[in-house]
Amino acid sequence: QVQLVESGGGLVQPGGYVRLSCAASGFTFSNYVMSWYRQAPGKERELVASITTGGRTNYADSVKGRFTISRDNAKITVYLQMNSLKPEDTAMYHCKAYSNPRNNYWGQGTQVTVSS
Repeated sequence: QVQLVESGGGLVQPGGYVRLSCAASGFTFSNYVMSWYRQAPGKERELVASITTGGRTNYADSVKGRFTISRDNAKITVYLQMNSLKPEDTAMYHCKAYSNPRNNYWGQGTQVTVSS
């Protein structure tokens, strides 16, 4: 069955860094666009970064230059390297896999809290 399991979140100080991982299983990972979304309490869900099957990346303006999304098809894992963290980066981060409207999946999320 399909699984997306995020890990790597936690408490980090402003200016610090974290790498999130999303381990996938149960589908043909290489055929899916992978994305990271985040949502803080009381705020709308936001697309943070995405990476296509061909490796093309896109980022929210708020994280450009600080975050890097990557994928390792051999390890069937997608990563989000988060550098120069700010308090406004605090959110639950979710991994999403998308192929078509019938085939899209979400992980349960990992919490990132940026605070001193």
